This record gives sequence, structure tokens and C-alpha cells, in this order.
Amino acid sequence: MELWLFIVALAAVYLLPGPDMLLVLHTGSLQGRSRALATAAGLAVARGLHVALAALGLATLFVTAPWTFDAVRYAGAAYLSWIGLQLLRAPTEPLPEAPDGTVPRKASHRLAWRRGLLTNLLNPKSLLFCSVLLPQFVHPDQGPVLLQFALLGTLLVTIGLLFDALYATLGAALQRWFAGSPLKARLQRWTFGSLLIGFGLRLAA
Repeated sequence: MELWLFIVALAAVYLLPGPDMLLVLHTGSLQGRSRALATAAGLAVARGLHVALAALGLATLFVTAPWTFDAVRYAGAAYLSWIGLQLLRAPTEPLPEAPDGTVPRKASHRLAWRRGLLTNLLNPKSLLFCSVLLPQFVHPDQGPVLLQFALLGTLLVTIGLLFDALYATLGAALQRWFAGSPLKARLQRWTFGSLLIGFGLRLAA
């Protein structure tokens, strides 16, 4: 397998702006690096599930039954738009509060993880991406196909997690830049919210 070419292809994809990158950057800039890393962990789990589904050939269902692709696509578009609207409405995420009025740390990290999971899992293009890219680097004459899929899938998830960790760090740096400036905070909220809604509309279209 030409692993170096596969890695370069993944790096190029993860460098392109998209809802995953935007969500990690926003979470880092609003809630800090640890919650952004929780979002990245959710994205990693979703990508792993997409790799498994691609290995099972489930993406062919989208071809044989186009309505299933549309159903997932519209659900993903609605979810992205909902997150964007939430950002436009409030500077912070609506998290459950403890009796003393503080936000439970575990709850906020769990919410960040869930957002990452659903954002990627409800994007059928992620499954199609895995289904198109991975088979190109699998060669039956070079060993068991499942093992090759497992290796490529591990690389896909790991490299994605590394890039997301970088974006989480960048988001945390933005948080320090936004600190103490309500105008910058509002600009950040409206920019990220509008972009997420835009990605949702693009996915729906």
C-alpha cells in the first residue's frame, strides 16, 4: 500500500475548511481546549464508525436507495443549522447547571463530545468519502483485506484526531484573543454561527 500517498490525501482533506474544523475551532475559542478536545474525540469515534460502515459496504445503500442518503443529509443539515442558530442566540452553550449555579464539568464535556459525534455521523458525505478513498489503497494481493482496511481506518482516525487537536489549540488561542472584548466575542459568535448554518444549507442543497 502506498501509505505516504494516503497520508498526504488525508492531510489535504483535513486542511480544507468544513463543519468539523469549524466546530472544534468554535468550541476551543468559546469553552477552552479541553472541551474542544472532547469534541475532537466525538469526531474521531464518528470517523471510526464511518470506516466500519464503509468496510461493510453500507454506502452502497445510498446508491440503491437514494432516499436514505437524502434522509441522513437533511438530518445532518438540520443539526448543523440548529447548532448555528444556538450560537447566534447566545454567547455560551445552554448547559445544565448545578445547584450552586455552576456548569458541571462532566456534563459540558459530554455535550461537546456528543456534538462532535453527531456533526460527523450525520454527514453522509463522510461515509461516502471513506467508501471512495479507502478501497483505492486496498490491494487483495498484499494481504487480508480486513487488516488493510483496519490499518487505513486507524490512520484516517488518528490523523484526523491530530489535526483536530491542532485546531483545538488554535481555538484556545482565539479564546485569549477574544477575552475582555464583547465586540470580538459577538463577532466570533456570529461568524461561527453563520458559517455553520451555511454548511447546513450547503449540505441540504
